[in-house]
Amino acid sequence: MSPIQCVALVGNSSPRHCGIATFTTDLQQALAGPGVGLEVDIFAMTDPGQSYDYPASVRFEIREERVEDYVQAADRLNSDGYDIVCLQHEFGIFGGEAGEHILALVNRLKAPLITTLHTVLEFPTDKQRAVIRRLVQKSSQIVVMANKARSLLTQVYGAPNEKISVVAHGVPDVAFAETHSAKAELNFQQKSVILTFGLLSPNKGVEVMIDAMPAVLARCADAVYVVLGATHPHLKRREGETYRESLIARAAKLGVSDHVVFKDQFVDRETLLRYIAMCDVYVTPYLNEAQMTSGTLAYSFGLGKAVVSTPYWHAAELLADGRGRLVPFGDPHATGEAVAELLTDPIALNAMRAGAYEASRSMTWAQTGQRYEAIFTAARVSANTSFAPATSPNPPIVSHKPAGRQLGHLLAMCDDTGLFQHAVHTTANRAHGYCVDDNARALLFSCLLTDSGGARLPAALAPRFAAFIQHAWNPDLRRFRNFMSFDRRWLEAEGSEDSHGRTLWALGVCAKIDEDATRRRWAAELFLEALGAVETFTSPRAWAFTLLGLVAYCESRKDDVGAFAVRRRLAHRLANLLIINETPDWVWFEEGLAYDNARLPQALILTATALGDADLLAAGLRSLTWLVALQTSEAGLFRPVGVDSFGDLRQPPKPFDQQPLEAAATVSACVAAHAATRSGHTAVDWPAEGRRAFAWYLGANDLSVPLVDPNTGACRDGLHFDRPNENCGAESVLAYLTSLIELRQLSAADVGLSASHRHSREYDSASRASVKPRGPSVRHVAPSPPASPTSPRPGARAGEAFQAGD
Repeated sequence: MSPIQCVALVGNSSPRHCGIATFTTDLQQALAGPGVGLEVDIFAMTDPGQSYDYPASVRFEIREERVEDYVQAADRLNSDGYDIVCLQHEFGIFGGEAGEHILALVNRLKAPLITTLHTVLEFPTDKQRAVIRRLVQKSSQIVVMANKARSLLTQVYGAPNEKISVVAHGVPDVAFAETHSAKAELNFQQKSVILTFGLLSPNKGVEVMIDAMPAVLARCADAVYVVLGATHPHLKRREGETYRESLIARAAKLGVSDHVVFKDQFVDRETLLRYIAMCDVYVTPYLNEAQMTSGTLAYSFGLGKAVVSTPYWHAAELLADGRGRLVPFGDPHATGEAVAELLTDPIALNAMRAGAYEASRSMTWAQTGQRYEAIFTAARVSANTSFAPATSPNPPIVSHKPAGRQLGHLLAMCDDTGLFQHAVHTTANRAHGYCVDDNARALLFSCLLTDSGGARLPAALAPRFAAFIQHAWNPDLRRFRNFMSFDRRWLEAEGSEDSHGRTLWALGVCAKIDEDATRRRWAAELFLEALGAVETFTSPRAWAFTLLGLVAYCESRKDDVGAFAVRRRLAHRLANLLIINETPDWVWFEEGLAYDNARLPQALILTATALGDADLLAAGLRSLTWLVALQTSEAGLFRPVGVDSFGDLRQPPKPFDQQPLEAAATVSACVAAHAATRSGHTAVDWPAEGRRAFAWYLGANDLSVPLVDPNTGACRDGLHFDRPNENCGAESVLAYLTSLIELRQLSAADVGLSASHRHSREYDSASRASVKPRGPSVRHVAPSPPASPTSPRPGARAGEAFQAGD
C-alpha cells in the first residue's frame, strides 16, 4: 500500500473568526509541516451572508445552507483522489437540522473518513444523536480531545470503543518564558495580569471574574483583568454589543473599571501568544459543565500559565492533580480567592506554571500532527492484512539457560571506522554504512562487559566507538548526527531525538564504569555538553534513554546539581504522559505502542530508585506490569509488540514483525523491577518474566525457531509471520549480548550472590580475535542507505531506523 500523501480537512478555516477555524488551520499546518510533510487542503465551511478571503490552502468553499455544495464537495474529494478526509465536526457550522447537511458529503465519500468531534453532547436531541451515530458509522476513526468524550460516545451514542482515539488539543511549541518583556511590550508593566481570551459570549462567565475583582484587589492592588476577544459574530448579529456593554457597566458599578480592560479584537496568532505570555494567571470561568474542548485553555496551559477554571469537562481532566486550580461554577468568592492566592504566592504560581509547561510538551502541534498521521495510516490498513499468531499447540520446550556467549559476529561487524548498521545474513553490508545509534550501543555494551568481570572486547574497539560518537557531535547545532555512509560522509546535520538520547545513555554509563579514566572524563564532558538539547525534545523514548544515562552519570557526579534537576524534570515529564494517557485498560505513556517499549518503565523505575520517589516507582512498575502481560501469548511465550502494530492506537498489538530490541528492553526492565522490589511483596515474578523474554532468542517464540548462533553470537533480526529474518545486524547482536549479561544479574540476584559475581565469564577466548577490516552489515529495513529522514512511526523520530522487513 502506498503511503498517505494528500489529505483533505473539512471544517471552518481562517480568516473566519472562531475556534474551529483556528483549530483546522493549525492542524493543516502541523500535518503539512516538518515531521509529517503531507499535502493538506481545506474544504472550508462558510456561514450565511459571509465572504472570506481564504488562503491558498482552501481548495473548495461549502456554503453552510446549500446542500448541493456538500454534494459537489464530495464529488471533488472523490475525483481529486484524496487519501484521507478528516472532518472537523461542531454543531452549528453545518446546515440542516442538527447539521444533517454534512451527511450528504460523508455518505458519498470513497476515501476513509476520520471525524474529529469538538463537542459531544450528554443529552442530545433525537436528531443530534442520529447525526452523530451516522458519522460514527461512516468514520474509520473518531477523534476526541477528552476521555469524557470517549465515555459519552460509547454510553450515549453506542460507538465502539476501538473506533475512538483521544488526542489532546494541540498547543504552540514555544519556549517557557517569564512575563516581563511581554508586559512591557503591551504596556502592562508593574501589573499582575489576569487574562481571559476568546470570542465573547455569555456562556464564558466573564461576569464572574469581574465580580471577583474586588476580593482580588484587596490582596493584590496592582491586579488587572484583561478580557481579550471580539464579540462572537453570531451574538453580535443578533444583539450587537449589548453583552459587552453590560460587562463594562458591571465593572463600573463595582468600582473596578480601572482594573478591567476590554480588548475588542480578534487577534492573530502572534499577538495572541504575546498576550498569553504577558499574563500571570489565566482564567476560564465558563458556566457550562458540558464544555468538551477549549482551545483557549489548551493554549494557555501549553504556554506554561497558571490556570484558574471552573470544572467543565475539558478543564477537569487537563487541570487534575494540581496542574491548575478548579473553582465552583458561578462562584466569584472562590474564584477571587484562588486568583489572589496565586498572585500573592510566587512560589506556588511558578510551580504551577512549570508543571503545566512540562505536562503540555506531549500536546504540541507537531506531536498532534504525528498522532493524526498515525490515525490516518491505520485507517488505510485493511483488517484482513493482519496475520494470526503462529503459535504451536504444544509450546516448545527450550532451556532458559544462556548459551555460551561469543563475540565473533560482533567483531566481524566492525572495521576501523566503527560498527556497521546492517548485514545481509551474517555479512556486513557496507552500502548502509554506520550510525551513532549502534556505535553508542556498542560503547555501552563494552562498558557493561568490562564491568561484569568477564571477557573484554579487543582493546582498540572501545576507543573506536567513542571516537565515532565524538565525530558524530555537531557543535554548531549541539546535536549528534546519526547516519554515516561507508565513505565517512555524514548524511544529515543532526539525527533523531531518540538517537541523541541513546547516545547520552551510552555516555552516562561510560562516564561511570568505563575502565579507562581518561575516557570516563571525556564521556562526562560530552554528556554535559549534549544534555541541554534534551529539554526541548518531545520524544518520550529520548527522555527515557537520557534518564538511563542520567542514572549512571549522577551516581558518578554527585555534585552536579544541574544534571540532578534535569533528571527530575524528565522523569516527571515522562510520568505525566502516563497520567495523561492512562485508562483502566491502557496503562501506557502514549496512544500507541512502538519500539523499545520497556525502556520507558525501566527509566522510571531506575530513576525512582535513585531518587527514592515512590510515585515514580509505582508508575514504572504499573506500566511494566501491563506491558509484560500484553507481551505474553496465549501459549505463555514472550511475544513482543510487532512492527505491524506501529501506528495502531489503543489496540491489541499485532504479533509481527518481532524484533530482538524488544526482548532486550524487557529483560533490562525486569532486572530493574526485581532490584527495586526485591525487599518487598510484588505481584509479578520479575526474574521469571525476564527469563521468559530471554528465552525468545533461544526458540521459545511463536515460530519455535532459535534466533541466535551460540558459536558466533550472531542474532537474526527478528521474526516475520512465516519465517525468521536471516539478516543479523548490529542492533540485534548487541540486543542479544547485552541481554546475556543482564540475565546473569537476575540469576545472581536469585541466589544472593554479591555484585562482583553477578556476571558471566563464559566468553570464548576466540572472541579476542583481531577486528576484521571494513566488514559488512544491514538491518532488514532498507535496501539502500537512508539519505534523508522518512516519516516516522509513532514513538520514533526522523532518521530512526526500524527493522521492518527484508
